[in-house]
Amino acid sequence: MTQPTTRSVTLTASYERCRRLNARHGRSYYLATLLLPAWKRRHVHALYGFARYVDDLVDECPDEGGREKALDELTGRLESALAGTPPADPVLPAFVHTVRSFGVDRGDVEAFLRSMRADLTVTRYDTYDDLLGYMEGSAAAIGLMMLPVLETVPGAADRARAPARELGRAFQLTNFLRDVGEDLARGRVYLPRADLDAFGVREDDLAGSGTGPALRELLAFEAGRAREHYRRALAGIELLAPSSRPCIRAAHQLYGGILDEIAAARYDVLSTRARVPRRRRASIFARHLLAASAAGRAERRVPAEAR
Repeated sequence: MTQPTTRSVTLTASYERCRRLNARHGRSYYLATLLLPAWKRRHVHALYGFARYVDDLVDECPDEGGREKALDELTGRLESALAGTPPADPVLPAFVHTVRSFGVDRGDVEAFLRSMRADLTVTRYDTYDDLLGYMEGSAAAIGLMMLPVLETVPGAADRARAPARELGRAFQLTNFLRDVGEDLARGRVYLPRADLDAFGVREDDLAGSGTGPALRELLAFEAGRAREHYRRALAGIELLAPSSRPCIRAAHQLYGGILDEIAAARYDVLSTRARVPRRRRASIFARHLLAASAAGRAERRVPAEAR
C-alpha cells in the first residue's frame, strides 16, 4: 500500500508513483493507456493512481477504526491540497494538479470518496439498484473524472457523460465477477442478495474452491448485465477526441476479454483468476497502435495546463 509521507514530493515523482500504481494493479488499463499521447497519459495515471490509493487505504488497513482514520486523514490532506496547501503525500500532488488543470468536477471526486467510505460499513447490497448506487461513486465517477483529460469532440461533453458512466460500471462489475472470492475474504459481497436468492445461491457457496451449477448460472446472469453496460458505453467512444479513441477501444476490449475468459472457464471464478492471455492482450494493443499513432501526429499539441 502507498503510505502517506511527512516530506514534500515533487510533482514529477508523484506522477511516477501514480504510473507505477497503474502498471502494478491495472495491467489491462495500463496497456491501453500506452495508446494515448504522452501528455494525456500521465493525467490518466494520476486519476487511476488516486483511485487505487484510496481503495488500498480502505482494503488493507487491518481494523475498521484504522481504515476510517486513514480515510479521514486522506480526505483532510486532499481538501487542504485543493485549497492550495502543498500536500505531504506521494499521490495527491499529481491528482490535485490534474484536477485543477482540467477542471475535474469536484462533485465526482466527492462521489468517489463517499463510495469508498461506504465500504467501511456496507458489506452487502440487497438489489442491483442498490449496487448501482454504490457504483455511481466507485466506478461511474471515475469515468466522469477521466472525460476532461480524454477530451470530447466539440459540443459532445454532456452527451459523453452517460457512456462514460456505463464504461465505469462495466469495468467494475467485471472486477466484481472476477474477484468474488477475494471480496468475500475481505468480508464483502457485491452480488446482490436478491440475485443470490433468485438463483438459490448461499454466501457459503462463494467461499468454496469450486463453482457449483447455481453459482455458475448467477455469474452468467451478472456477466450479461456487464455486457449490456459495455454495449451502452460503445457510443461514447466516437464522442471522444480522436487521440483518445484507440485507448478506450482497447480498454473496452481488454476488460471485455476478462468476461470472455470467465465464460470460457465455465464461470469458475473461485479456483482460478480470469486473465486475458498475453498474446490476446498484445493483439488488441497492436490492432489500435496505428490509429493511435496517426491521431497523435494529427493532434500535435500539448495544452499549457497539461505540461
